Amino acid sequence: MRKLVMMTAVFTLGAGMAMAEPLLGTWRTAKDDNGHSGLIEVAPCGAKLCGTLVKSFDEAGKEMQSKNIGRKIISETAPTGGGEYKGKVYSPDRDKTYNSKLQLSGDTLSVSGCVLGICRDGGTWQKVK
Repeated sequence: MRKLVMMTAVFTLGAGMAMAEPLLGTWRTAKDDNGHSGLIEVAPCGAKLCGTLVKSFDEAGKEMQSKNIGRKIISETAPTGGGEYKGKVYSPDRDKTYNSKLQLSGDTLSVSGCVLGICRDGGTWQKVK
């Protein structure tokens, strides 16, 4: 019985976060250095947010195969206030994980990050659902 109560509490808290968290959903990334983009599905992962690459597109916008499908692109991410999020973003074109800053404004997400003092603008992502 106790296990059932705990599971109900976890699902209830998760549902509350899903309804209140504007970063949840699917985002179309900006094109990378190779002209590729992708769809990132953002969902809760523990107490933070993660985003997994679910589709990849070539420079012409056609869906393509990628070894990174299913890979976490956003990890360890949490809101810090005012539409800002901090965490980590993996960049497949550079094979690096950046300490990231995400700035949410309506249906757009400005992405940037730094690793070892080298910073990079990840462009603006668009919410698709």
